[in-house]
Amino acid sequence: MGKSTALKILATLSGFLGMAILSYTLYPLADYELTARQSYPTLLSPLPDSERFPDLSSEYDLTQASNWFPGGAKKEDFVASQVSYYTISIPRLKIENATVAIGGEDLSKSLVQYPGTALPGKNGNTVIFGHSILPIFYDPKDYLAIFSTLPTLKKGDKIEVNYDGVTYKYQVTDLFEVLPDELDVLTQDSSNSYISLITCVPPGHPLKPRRLVVRAKIVPFN
Repeated sequence: MGKSTALKILATLSGFLGMAILSYTLYPLADYELTARQSYPTLLSPLPDSERFPDLSSEYDLTQASNWFPGGAKKEDFVASQVSYYTISIPRLKIENATVAIGGEDLSKSLVQYPGTALPGKNGNTVIFGHSILPIFYDPKDYLAIFSTLPTLKKGDKIEVNYDGVTYKYQVTDLFEVLPDELDVLTQDSSNSYISLITCVPPGHPLKPRRLVVRAKIVPFN
């Protein structure tokens, strides 16, 4: 085999390898967009990103929960309460007794409850943030990846929360997307006890311009 032939073969293999890596990265993003548009086709706001987020491409450290909803809670609001953490389990996602921090905002170390939202079991809306990366790297024990498959939850799926020695069970009622300035998803509804799980989407997107909200309602024990 001549040198030129070997170089051609090497170049061809390198090209195939590059395409494979690109597909490996882009396919999950495209698949999410297709699935999301079928499952929850509209955002709460009808305005396009270009009119609402002139600096949407700005770099934010999304491992810090205070960056998720600009105009919402500030870094100093993420402070500890008397109970500093509790646990959550989501059987469909194989998440078992994951830690939810009340106070602090480092999503690489735990899930984080958004400041000012209801405590589990109380009337209102318990809002929990979790980080996501490409679903192919999903690991229910890695907090940087823990909510990567959150979009696969379905209505009726169960969520279990253990707070201060008491177990509360919730059932998923809705899934939808919002943009980072739509703070209505953080408001409280005192008519019942709800929980909202939120992550940045599409999982693995470098900017993660939207927020997926999975809302569940408490299920009374028989």
